[in-house]
Amino acid sequence: MRRILVIGIGAGDPEQLTLQAVRALNEADAFFLVDKGRAKRDLIALREEILRRHVTRADYRVVEDRDPERDRTTPTADRSGAYTQGVDDWRQARADIYERLIRDELADGECGAFLVWGDPALYDSTLAILADVLARGTVAFEHEVIPGISAVSALAARHRTGLNRVGGAVQVTTGRRLAAGLPKEADDVVVMLDAHQTFRRYADDPDLHIYWGAYLGTPDELLDSGPLAQAAPRIAARREEARARKGWIMDTYLLRRTPHE
Repeated sequence: MRRILVIGIGAGDPEQLTLQAVRALNEADAFFLVDKGRAKRDLIALREEILRRHVTRADYRVVEDRDPERDRTTPTADRSGAYTQGVDDWRQARADIYERLIRDELADGECGAFLVWGDPALYDSTLAILADVLARGTVAFEHEVIPGISAVSALAARHRTGLNRVGGAVQVTTGRRLAAGLPKEADDVVVMLDAHQTFRRYADDPDLHIYWGAYLGTPDELLDSGPLAQAAPRIAARREEARARKGWIMDTYLLRRTPHE
């Protein structure tokens, strides 16, 4: 039986790996790295650095493939179903790749690993795609999930703040959903996957404070915080400059409602 490890590797710092993750890395015969193209080659390089630092066995192999393109232009609330269909099409294309990697690049009895940014349980598709592959019935494998330090945890740590306040609720959401309005049930909102800087829509709210971070845990890390009205233009400018310079950006932020005095 083939065995698959889904290993959370943290937000970008090779020192964020847990002892459990390091143990799992050294069990793998093959590491499957899905490349998102030349602009994001840094992400492959960071994974390779993690392997150099933490894998002590010399007989492992690295297998790379290209991530399928995904349509990100359709709004989440599109009533035609185009957004959901686009996500489904992308997931099926990725499932085709994962199926081939596991079937053709891993022998029976061997162990393969997918290295997942942050924590595999939080806004990552790997587990759902592996479930799709298993449901096809074309290749059999067992799999284990090793949790990791998420970008959310890294953000809070770098800003030396908690995610929640006493008795309060925290909501983790996406930029697409934030565009529909601020959640009413939480005063602390963590926003991920926001390619359109949706926080700028709320810059006139004097009660909002933002904690922002990009490339968390890497040498390119950027941090900013402050009252949203003051910080929003500054963050937007820094984000655009960084994206233009590197060709990609991964960022997240916490919006905190604090009554204006």
